[in-house]
Amino acid sequence: MKDKNHFLPLLIDMSDKKVVIFGSGSVGERKANLFSEYSSVTVVSRSFSDTFFELERKNHITLIEADAGKLTDDDVNKIIEDAFLVIPATNDRTINERIVELSKAFNILTNEVDAIGDVTVPAVIKRGDLTISISTTGSSPAFSRFTRQQVEKIITPEFADMIRIQGEMRPYLKKEVPNQRDRKDILWDILESKEVWDGLEESYEKGFKIAQDIVRKKISEKVR
Repeated sequence: MKDKNHFLPLLIDMSDKKVVIFGSGSVGERKANLFSEYSSVTVVSRSFSDTFFELERKNHITLIEADAGKLTDDDVNKIIEDAFLVIPATNDRTINERIVELSKAFNILTNEVDAIGDVTVPAVIKRGDLTISISTTGSSPAFSRFTRQQVEKIITPEFADMIRIQGEMRPYLKKEVPNQRDRKDILWDILESKEVWDGLEESYEKGFKIAQDIVRKKISEKVR
């Protein structure tokens, strides 16, 4: 059994990666919906729901109509050989285990349904450029979802706007404020400003203007 303490959260650019999913049940459908937003996805199954055909129509996934249990090792190898991640999500544990073993022969990462594989897929919260992942490493997916719901109450859409403000202010401050510590303090003042947060609740433009005023005031104080 894998040591859960060895799992490390990473953000990986999946744009040029291939993900192969075996199975088109609820798990396979959920994984296809998720990964098709980030990478090339191939799904292998005997049949497909309308959801899969809709994803295929939008050129988000490739469908291979085949019974995974009847595929030879060579057949499976041809499908997975250039994959970055393989997800065995059939309703047959034996088939899933076989796919895992074949994937390991190519040193391909696996996200397993019946066990803890090389990869676990966390619950994710996205607010603009902010990404928060929550995982119990397979111990309780329900608790991951519950935690995500609690965090979503705190991490409001204004967080994305604040990140945008920070991203726009940093280049300006690098030109206007030579001292790195001073730049850090100014950015932190913006983060802690209730006026900026209140402004963002009305509009990005209002929050940004208040942040600009803080920056101008701080720079003028440094110049004196």
